[in-house]
Amino acid sequence: MRVRRFVILAVSAVFAVAACTDTSTEDNTGATEFVSTTSGELSDSLLAERLDVINDAIASWGNAATIQEADAAAEVAANLVVGPDDPGYGDRNGDGIIDGAIFVGLLPGLDGTPAGLAAPLAINKCVAADVLGGSWIDPGERWGEMVKAIDDWRSDHNTMPSLASHPMRIVGWATFTQEADSLDLAHEYAGHAKLHIDISRRALDC
Repeated sequence: MRVRRFVILAVSAVFAVAACTDTSTEDNTGATEFVSTTSGELSDSLLAERLDVINDAIASWGNAATIQEADAAAEVAANLVVGPDDPGYGDRNGDGIIDGAIFVGLLPGLDGTPAGLAAPLAINKCVAADVLGGSWIDPGERWGEMVKAIDDWRSDHNTMPSLASHPMRIVGWATFTQEADSLDLAHEYAGHAKLHIDISRRALDC
């Protein structure tokens, strides 16, 4: 699928830039995993690039011609937020493919490592408030809040505003899209996700 290929290529390019100065380890497939330990301009660039790719995935989701296309694009957006160390990562729509596969998430892992692409920019008050959504002293508790909000959500009971992290809300709307049986609903949920990626991107310029 076009969105899948685009996202993987774009994210690969981001980490290729990081290779000169970032810390790396080898995973069991031989791929290089770049751990988010950077600061300053490189961190800013990595976060900006990731948010741009999520924005492109949300655009594909909102313009999808079929519910299957919307599901795949929503999976890309969600996976690029959570990364492989956090809840819900993987083949979210059950088609046998992990759309938006990536090594490091936007937010900290369940045990705080890797720190995620946003953590080095916590000094920016808008990134801290809108992207990270506050303290990550207990990452497991923070991810638990997201899981609970998603589980408790109903069409007449919107729990997403309870999540301070706007990228977490994107994961929520992606999840609801993959549970929907209507393309119109999928497009509506993409509209919600678009609001949250716009807030997240603006946070970098705070």
